[in-house]
Amino acid sequence: MSSAGSAGGNRAARVSSQLDDLGVDVLLVHGAANRRYLSGFTGSAGVLLIGSERRVLVTDFRYTVQAREQAPAFDVVEAAEPLDGLADAVAAAGATRVGFEPEHVTYAGFQKLEARLGELTPAAGLAPVDRVVERQRVTKDPGETAILREAVSIADQVMARAAAWIEPGVTERALANRLEAAMRDLGAEGPAFDTIVAAGPNAAMAHHQPGNHRIAQGEPVIVDLGARLKGYCSDITRTFVAGAADETFRRIYALVLDAQLAAEAGIRAGISGRAADALARDPIAAAGHGNDFGHGTGHGVGLEIHESPRLSTRSEDTLAAGMVTSVEPGIYIPEWGGVRIEDLVLVQDDGVEVLTQAPK
Repeated sequence: MSSAGSAGGNRAARVSSQLDDLGVDVLLVHGAANRRYLSGFTGSAGVLLIGSERRVLVTDFRYTVQAREQAPAFDVVEAAEPLDGLADAVAAAGATRVGFEPEHVTYAGFQKLEARLGELTPAAGLAPVDRVVERQRVTKDPGETAILREAVSIADQVMARAAAWIEPGVTERALANRLEAAMRDLGAEGPAFDTIVAAGPNAAMAHHQPGNHRIAQGEPVIVDLGARLKGYCSDITRTFVAGAADETFRRIYALVLDAQLAAEAGIRAGISGRAADALARDPIAAAGHGNDFGHGTGHGVGLEIHESPRLSTRSEDTLAAGMVTSVEPGIYIPEWGGVRIEDLVLVQDDGVEVLTQAPK
């Protein structure tokens, strides 16, 4: 049984306890990560219904056996037509106020669901519910943290290989492919996202897609990768140089590293996402590169590669103990390249534990 499956009963119970406050009788969970978090089910098709007493997983024939094994806290309903299965589950629960996740339901899907629930006797109506499961997922439990540590360890090992494999003449794409193969060799399900290898001027693009550019002597090379393990993601970035570093690289690298270390030293439970962002952003701006740091300092990581909290100038989040977030300032200079350094950290009451251990 997966860790999510064994924890699913408690996680779903926390959602059930909020239904009255949300003004709904049941909540439909369409989001894949939310579905997995609450039930343990890893299939690609299924919707959860969570009520005060009933917990149902509606899926199709392809996943019935898998769902029963992975989601023991849920009644599994097999339905050739998901809308019919959901409608039957809503009717069986006696629900007339049905919450749904607006971020995970298309408008067309909403229209069809609304029409089908309207056919029930009594009719059931839909109400959007704001990120209930996501707010629960933001703080990791010990089981999740243990998996994240394993995923980080794989990424650390692969990044160490990247340092050895970067040399003049290697293409960005060839290096990215080799790094992703190494993740799987070390036990990962696969990459948590498309691996970024950005060399020379391409390193001025924060999310450059690896191409046929051949790494040249003295170029900065940004490598951003993550491993997915048991559904959970890791995320790490290091910046290398092929051959000897010039004065520009040394200066920019030192500035980014100092900013990153300052942020890691200052982040703790209770700090706002904006204040955490400023810990890295302010020294970069003071050095004259504020306009060269155009993204946020960090983001939460878990079942998805980008989760709450956000560390940015527009964040409305407050960090709490148990959250896992990236810390990844960068400087990007057109026609030259860039430097980004990223760790994952576990937020604690008195600071952070830096999970990522690959050399900087």
